[in-house]
Amino acid sequence: MRCQPDRWKQVYNWLNIKQLCLLCDQRGNYPYAICSPCETELPWLDAHCHICALPLPALGQICGECQKQRPYFDQVVVPWHYGFPVDELITRFKHHGKWPVGRLLGELLSHHLLNAFAQGLPRPDLLVPVPLGKQRLRQRGFNQAGMLADWLGTPLQLEVNAHLLRRERETNAQQDLDAAARQRNLRNAFSLTEPARVKGRHLALVDDVLTTGATANSLARQLKQAGARRVDVYCLARTPKPGETP
Repeated sequence: MRCQPDRWKQVYNWLNIKQLCLLCDQRGNYPYAICSPCETELPWLDAHCHICALPLPALGQICGECQKQRPYFDQVVVPWHYGFPVDELITRFKHHGKWPVGRLLGELLSHHLLNAFAQGLPRPDLLVPVPLGKQRLRQRGFNQAGMLADWLGTPLQLEVNAHLLRRERETNAQQDLDAAARQRNLRNAFSLTEPARVKGRHLALVDDVLTTGATANSLARQLKQAGARRVDVYCLARTPKPGETP
């Protein structure tokens, strides 16, 4: 298991040296470790479902799945589709412990959200990271959703509660399952530790990638049943349907 305090030292050092762009290695006085040309070339999500953010061919649409059965969450807010190089950056952060990469993505996500708030997106009362199981937490050494929520909390001036939701049992990796199996896999997987903190409030779940949305939908359902007024989802990237390209 990685030593948690080291991550802050890595991030502190990264913020206090002259930056190298993480994508093209150009040195410069960038506010973050990415140059403007590379930031422009990131796979920004343009046309997408207004509810679940599924990539779509045209603006202002709601996808067929959300029309057929509206999810329990109200809106997914995400800057990128899951394509190169964002997919590689997320992998480096999530599976290889490259916390400065995660911090960069978190900062860019905070800018995206601040812009969305300025354009009328309702601000939540609380950020809630998607919980990680104990076994996976021991293996990985950190919860990437929790770290992202912490990095969002300060610039967005929002409270973060990493203990409101708890994963009660380990589940199989969601990316290996079809939609029906994902739903079965998540049955009774989570619990709510403080129901009184939910009633009447607007909450935002934080995670790294949204695939089918099964995890977010399961958590949103639990929060809505406990009285949450609204549940949004903030994440770094959204995948297309299997077999489709964004």
